[in-house]
Amino acid sequence: MITVIAGGVGAARFLQGLLAVHAPSQVTIVSNVGDDAEFFGLYVSPDSDAVLYHLSGLADEERGFGLTGDTYAVLEALPRYGYDTWFKLGDRDLATSIARTHLLRRGKTLAEATAELADALLVPVTILPVTNDRLRTKIRTDDEVLEF
Repeated sequence: MITVIAGGVGAARFLQGLLAVHAPSQVTIVSNVGDDAEFFGLYVSPDSDAVLYHLSGLADEERGFGLTGDTYAVLEALPRYGYDTWFKLGDRDLATSIARTHLLRRGKTLAEATAELADALLVPVTILPVTNDRLRTKIRTDDEVLEF
């Protein structure tokens, strides 16, 4: 059994290589949730999504994040309603977050929701969030607390 603690695009690319030489049944991925956040009322898990997208073959390898060929019609429309759209979520990326949020609101844990998303995307490995609880990365400076 191989357990990998993973966070972000670099880890997702490493996992692609690891799975080229090890059977998916031998690998468990523990995914970072320290960058998870809520955008537009949706629970967004960028590091877990990067792993899901890369291992499903859907990742936009050129940009390093998001989905190949994704569009941004929703994101382009949101400023009209006063929303800040600094975090770039494509339409299909938003669909992942909608599905995750729906599962969480139905009482699923983050681990259960992640497993359902992995199944839907045909990802053959177990991906576990490091915790089912909300966890934020914060840095305290002399002047303020910064959230990531």
